[in-house]
Amino acid sequence: MNKQVTRRPKKQDLRKERRDEQIRREAERKRAEKRRRITIISVIVAVLVVAGAIVTYVVYANSQPQSSAQQIVNPNYPPVDNVYCDKQEQTAFHIHAHLTMYINGQALPLPAQIGIASDQSCLYWLHTHDTTGVIHIEAPANHSFTLGNFLDEWSNQFSTLGYPPQLDQTGWQVYVNGKPYNGDFHKIPLAAHTLITMAYNTSHVTPDATYNWNGL
Repeated sequence: MNKQVTRRPKKQDLRKERRDEQIRREAERKRAEKRRRITIISVIVAVLVVAGAIVTYVVYANSQPQSSAQQIVNPNYPPVDNVYCDKQEQTAFHIHAHLTMYINGQALPLPAQIGIASDQSCLYWLHTHDTTGVIHIEAPANHSFTLGNFLDEWSNQFSTLGYPPQLDQTGWQVYVNGKPYNGDFHKIPLAAHTLITMAYNTSHVTPDATYNWNGL
């Protein structure tokens, strides 16, 4: 009876098997690492997309007056730039800015009652009570208004209150808080106690740098 002889693996065969196993494990490790990196990158991208969408929504929401619940009190005074004419003054957001204008060498007082219905039925969120140049900003929620919003309101609904046609032209010298402003003056933010000085065809203007707000 012949005995079967079991052939022992040669050392080089064992070494080759170990190398192959190491190569296989290293390849698997690299694939797993690649999958992990892809997963992490995907999560980061998703988070950034969601965060960007949230920021965009918040910025957009804050740039719009909270008008969804607003009603038109008087059809003769519709919203201008999404700024409404309400039955009574708002108090949730209440600040003031000041506008001084010079045209052709003469000071032009800002008319009273801009933004206030002639029958007193409503007041726009941006309005004047007198000729001091103070712009009252009273809205139902915090919002960023601009000088352009006020001027649009003046020209569209209250042009009979001495709206100067020069405001529709170029060539203005503009100052904000005493410093030259070189951009589009319509975009000047109406922040609390902002001092705006505008001059058309007028030289040697001293821009407003201070103002006695008398508690406003």
